[in-house]
Amino acid sequence: MRLTCQEQLLPGDTLQEKWDAAQAFGYDGIELRGQGGHRIRERLTELRRARRDGIELPTVCVEMLHFIGDFDAERRRDALENMRTQLSVIAEIGGTAAMTPAAYGMFSRRLPPFEPPRDEAGDRAVLLDALGALGEHAQREGVRILLEPLNRYEDHMVNRLEQAVELAEATGLDSVGVVADSYHMNIEEADPRAALVAAAHRLHHVQVSDSNRLEPGAGHLDWTAFVAALASIGYAGDLAAECRLSGPAEQALPKAAATLRAAGAGGE
Repeated sequence: MRLTCQEQLLPGDTLQEKWDAAQAFGYDGIELRGQGGHRIRERLTELRRARRDGIELPTVCVEMLHFIGDFDAERRRDALENMRTQLSVIAEIGGTAAMTPAAYGMFSRRLPPFEPPRDEAGDRAVLLDALGALGEHAQREGVRILLEPLNRYEDHMVNRLEQAVELAEATGLDSVGVVADSYHMNIEEADPRAALVAAAHRLHHVQVSDSNRLEPGAGHLDWTAFVAALASIGYAGDLAAECRLSGPAEQALPKAAATLRAAGAGGE
């Protein structure tokens, strides 16, 4: 399991400076953030140079204010087009996947008014339409689109790995997979190991942060058990740090890498 780190966490003004820091801190790659407005396409010169320089950029995680499950059709369309762009760019620079949640911060059944303006059948139809279109595009590009479950307070549609897996399988496309995020799993999964085992055939990426959304080792998650669960299903992909930091990056990120390696992660 290779350790990677999202780019915004790393010090440095350029990808080369961030790569130098990542390696010094114990990481093997950088996870990009894909902002709206097709920003990642505007970075192509920078990203092509980074690839030529040997910087590992395997994945991109979307960073937008609206997503593929938005209630508004025009916002869904824009999210879909931005994800197409991110899939094409990550393919061009030799990466493997782009990822997105169904939505973020749009609605929660745990907060008033409790009932969303679209029913469950409508949610499912919207998500399957988007994932099918993105899966076909990803297949043509030779990469994957990955659906990430978020906790019940951040999204009302896809909270658990089993829900994401069911949607991925319903597309009938191998190019549609799922992301496991340790923070969201800590809230939503009654048995994280069982959830990982059940999702193994569609699990293509893992993001890590501790129980309090800080870096691994700064909360109370059992990282030895978490990494062992991944090892038990033969997971050999990336563990990408997506978290807040408890202190300066120069202190927090090396500690997080050491925590994960001590738990049994690390290495190609």
